[in-house]
Amino acid sequence: VQLVEAGGGLVQAGGSLRLSCATSGMSFVSYRTGWYRQAPGNQREWVATIYSGGSTNYADSVKGRFTISRDNAKNTVYLQMNSLKLEDTAVYYCNAHHTGTATDYWGQGTQVTVSF
Repeated sequence: VQLVEAGGGLVQAGGSLRLSCATSGMSFVSYRTGWYRQAPGNQREWVATIYSGGSTNYADSVKGRFTISRDNAKNTVYLQMNSLKLEDTAVYYCNAHHTGTATDYWGQGTQVTVSF
């Protein structure tokens, strides 16, 4: 199983980025997928989740600014991040969770840095 994130980078406050997470080696539709992030010195925190049927949940800190989506045909999950703030700076990780077996898979992370 592989989860490969892409799309991170340096962006000015107020700008946008789109992260992607391409998965392989798994039955994508059997997994709930989501994004987490970890800033230096902080615990990893949950950002957003999307189920295979398309329902979504967001952390309050990103609600209204971030949009999670998935393409089941491409086995890929996305995170569109708008109106980025300095406090969004973190390494963003993709997660796939199989609710039946409680198995978790993680990507390697992609750095998002928001500057003045």
